[in-house]
Amino acid sequence: MEKIPLFDGHCDTISRCYVPQSHHYNGGALGSNRGHLDLERTGAAFGPYAQFFALFAQPSTWPGKGVEEMFREEYALFRREMAANAGRVVHCRTAAQAEAANARGLAAAFLSVEGAELLGCSLAGLEEAWRLGVRAVNLTWNFENALSGSNCESPQKGLTPLGRDFVREMFRLGMVVDVSHLSDPGFWDVAELAAQAGKPFFASHSNSRALCPHKRNLTDAQFTAIIENQGVAGLNMCRDFLGPHPGVEDLIAQVEHWCSLGGAAHVAIGGDWDGCDLCPGMAGITDIRLLYEGLLRRNYREDDVRGMFYHNMMRVVRDVCTM
Repeated sequence: MEKIPLFDGHCDTISRCYVPQSHHYNGGALGSNRGHLDLERTGAAFGPYAQFFALFAQPSTWPGKGVEEMFREEYALFRREMAANAGRVVHCRTAAQAEAANARGLAAAFLSVEGAELLGCSLAGLEEAWRLGVRAVNLTWNFENALSGSNCESPQKGLTPLGRDFVREMFRLGMVVDVSHLSDPGFWDVAELAAQAGKPFFASHSNSRALCPHKRNLTDAQFTAIIENQGVAGLNMCRDFLGPHPGVEDLIAQVEHWCSLGGAAHVAIGGDWDGCDLCPGMAGITDIRLLYEGLLRRNYREDDVRGMFYHNMMRVVRDVCTM
């Protein structure tokens, strides 16, 4: 079967490998496992292929450990997996590095952090993460932190003064600001700072609130702001963000809605692999082909579909992650 291109904006596979008691699967390695994503399957299905691997932790994940300690241990695990799979994947920091890896037939792995509390919500922690090769940060997960309220906790609270400094520093360093999970006021604060910096931002794994009124999804006004800032929104495969009877047709409807807003060049994929219950009809990342083929059957130009699956996300990385 012919490979399709994919640059996916979000998976939790590293944290699932780190936590063997995960309800999704019992640990495993990045090369091959029983979860949603591994390099054995992606190597056979996708080309070129790039992936943001999120480092994620919360106190209940591993009692007795702090989230900053878990960040360091997950980072060490990521490094070990990169070394163990050197013939399949390479850790990349820029679009040029990713494209060079893809040209050699290798997957391009980018690092993100889901929840700035893993970095102590500090500018020093952010700079250290940048030095380690992290190139995107979700400002919050579901919890409020020192930077902002989230969609779940203190949703009326936007960026704090520290949060504003944190976002400005991300733009200075060359890191993509991720607004998935952020409160609505926090989203608009990021959009304002992004416009001032002249830099795109993204929602790595969020769907349309107009089609599924979940607070984790984006309003039409928010998606329009992403368009205006030359960013992208990564389509999430989570069943809860697609509506009461989710399926592949709902994924297609999400794309069609965003395209109706003039956003074909701003749609991307952010599957939330190994971090959610997938929509029915999908068992793992290779089933994203169902969406690719479904869009072609709807007479979308293949260049546009390839853009949604790969080039749109790469454009944001190229614009922001300069070194």
